[in-house]
Amino acid sequence: MPRLTLNPLPAYEQVKAFVKTQISCGHWRPGDAVPSEAALQQQFGLSRMTINRAVKELAVEGLVTRIQGSGTVVAQLHRISSTLAIRDIHEEVLERGHEHSVHLDRLETVRANLALAQTFKLRQGAKVFHSVLVHHEDGVAIQIEDRYVNPAAAPKYLSADFSSTTPTRYLLEHAPLTEASYSIEASLPSAHEAQCLGIQASDPCLVMTRSTVSGAHVASWVRLVYPGTRYSFSGKFQL
Repeated sequence: MPRLTLNPLPAYEQVKAFVKTQISCGHWRPGDAVPSEAALQQQFGLSRMTINRAVKELAVEGLVTRIQGSGTVVAQLHRISSTLAIRDIHEEVLERGHEHSVHLDRLETVRANLALAQTFKLRQGAKVFHSVLVHHEDGVAIQIEDRYVNPAAAPKYLSADFSSTTPTRYLLEHAPLTEASYSIEASLPSAHEAQCLGIQASDPCLVMTRSTVSGAHVASWVRLVYPGTRYSFSGKFQL
């Protein structure tokens, strides 16, 4: 199956980038008021929903604080931490000025084994959705996304067009995140993973496993495999 090029960077990321720039340049200091959602909506010409999503994500990332009845302010420095946010790899690649493409390796319904049943709090043998995608940056494979999804959280997941969206973006829109847990470790790829990434089975990889909760359901469990020589996790924090 050929690789597919996705759409441009979402509008809400432009709003987030604007706010982050104002903070990082020192134009907005801790405690300063952030323009209201109505003002941002007028400034960017975007929907209220789009602006609301941008502000919510900035709050989750610890950059702003939403105060009920008083609006939104720039977070105090002690509240800005090295939190690992859930990012859409398509957006990450575009932010680096490169082209993102994806190869859909697998999209199916499977029966939950004991481990999956325990993860999703389902009975063993229950149906779960399964997708495997290989993400590329300028034609070079940088991530395998091996994901299982709870049908109760995203019943139309198998009908999603992953040529125009990613599983991460789809789930953020259809199964809003309320909780997440993750782990990162160094590991060797499986034979199939090595083949998909175009590396040797002896080449070390960074592997993140992550589960997400949406409301009353464990929504997804994903294994993200990155070639160690092509990808790194980074972040920054201030004291």
